[in-house]
Amino acid sequence: MASAKRELLRVLARKSFRLGEFKLSSGGVSDYYVDCRTTTLDARGAQLTGQVFLDEIRARGWKPQAIGGLTLGADPIVVAVSVTSGEIQGFLVRKGEKQHGTGQRIEGFREKGARVVIVDDVCTTGASTIAAIDAAREFGFEVIGVMCLVEREEAQGRPNVEKAATPAKFVAIFTASEVRREHLAASR
Repeated sequence: MASAKRELLRVLARKSFRLGEFKLSSGGVSDYYVDCRTTTLDARGAQLTGQVFLDEIRARGWKPQAIGGLTLGADPIVVAVSVTSGEIQGFLVRKGEKQHGTGQRIEGFREKGARVVIVDDVCTTGASTIAAIDAAREFGFEVIGVMCLVEREEAQGRPNVEKAATPAKFVAIFTASEVRREHLAASR
């Protein structure tokens, strides 16, 4: 594992992973919670997130013009990757069309036909990632890849996203199991 990725895993385990009883957005209950924003909005965490996502995008040869995802989980990832790359533009997908002004659902980069990567912080059921994929395609973007920072490894999450993303590939930087192991190891 590259040093930036290893360090990002340590930061996630320390800042974003909690054990306990938590209600999830999916309605389910879990013995852990991963709040990636405490990492992606941290100064060092943001630097690492931008570098690790950019490294993965380059390793896959995707060459996107822009990166984006559903607000709010994707927002800091989009900015981190865009700033780190110095060339990949950013866009955000609103949860619904704006009811005033221009009524846009896509904010930021808006070039029809552009090759884009969709990002999210955590993938549980995949609903927010799929909403971003659908909105991006509806706008006219070509989705060439889909990434999340942490995959919760729920039964339906990955298959749901992979189906919606096809022919694009879905990549998780980390699984929840990896973050849990790192959290437990650091707690000893």
